[in-house]
Amino acid sequence: MNTNPLFEILRPGLLLALTVTSLLASGTARAERDEYAGLNAPPARSKVVDISSWSIAFDNDILVPGSRDQDYTYGINFTYAGKPAENQWASLHDSLDWINLKLDLEGFAGSGIAASKIEYGMFGFTPEDISLASANPDDRPYASLIYVSSTRESFYPALDVSWQSSLTVGVLGLALVGDVQNLVHSLYDGNRARGWDNQISNGGEPTARYSLARQALLFKHDPGFEIKSTWQASVGYITETSWSLGLRAGKIHTPWVSFNPELTNYAEKSVPNSVAAVSERYFWAGMSLKYRAYNAFLEGQFRASAVTYERDEINRAIVEAWLGYTLVLSNGYSFTYSLRGHTSELKRGAADRNVIWGGILISRNIG
Repeated sequence: MNTNPLFEILRPGLLLALTVTSLLASGTARAERDEYAGLNAPPARSKVVDISSWSIAFDNDILVPGSRDQDYTYGINFTYAGKPAENQWASLHDSLDWINLKLDLEGFAGSGIAASKIEYGMFGFTPEDISLASANPDDRPYASLIYVSSTRESFYPALDVSWQSSLTVGVLGLALVGDVQNLVHSLYDGNRARGWDNQISNGGEPTARYSLARQALLFKHDPGFEIKSTWQASVGYITETSWSLGLRAGKIHTPWVSFNPELTNYAEKSVPNSVAAVSERYFWAGMSLKYRAYNAFLEGQFRASAVTYERDEINRAIVEAWLGYTLVLSNGYSFTYSLRGHTSELKRGAADRNVIWGGILISRNIG
């Protein structure tokens, strides 16, 4: 059992992530903002502006060949994108703006094309053997999060650069996530997950995460192939830095920045930006190299938990990869299927295994 204070767990990763985040924000971001302003760019009026959309996403490890029921077992979320997202229930945009101000990002969206999103969701993790009611210290712990997340993005088409910041606030350890899983299992005679009382922070514990990412277009070949890279850093229940390389290919009419699966964090999606209704279909894929300094879903927070892992039992460097297919209809609906996975985060026991899951996302522009 890991009962160390949270600060002692977080300190090395926090210092690394905060250093990277500060370098990203205070130097490069300000220089690119000033450069874009100096181009006398047209006002921020574009087919990605003044259009709202909604999306529903569902992840589950049964949506992969072989049908699994372990690790990241499922996630559900609803996202609203567009200017009205800033005024929705439990919006964190004001708090996000305050953090960006402290990082010298004030006014960053003033020159580029801005986008806002709000997301509500939940997701959970389970060990391999969900029939056990007792805690299993040889496998990963049960863990869950119910959350709300607000996002701001600034896109600079003349520079082929986009910056995105997000703030997520939620609660670990609530029974609802396990109750939903068992309800779904009961509908198709699936096995009941009996160990949710042993989950991380069982009974509930507040948590939060701030992330900052810079995307850049590396290569584009019309009519339908593009490659981009992304640097990202986050501080909170997942504290990490990462570099990603992603591509999409097919019948593409929207800007390269409109779809960014590299910014997905389990159920927390970076859904397509609101765009004018066009017909598209494309494949996409990518990979990410991550240094994950802290993961509350394995290490816990302040509250004692039945199963946790110490720092030296965790692989901090992981490789994540993804691929998928997106179909966008001219009536504003879009449909996406994805496969995603990463290398093992743990060094010992039954939990030392790679993780894979599938996902379905449906979205619609609403004008």
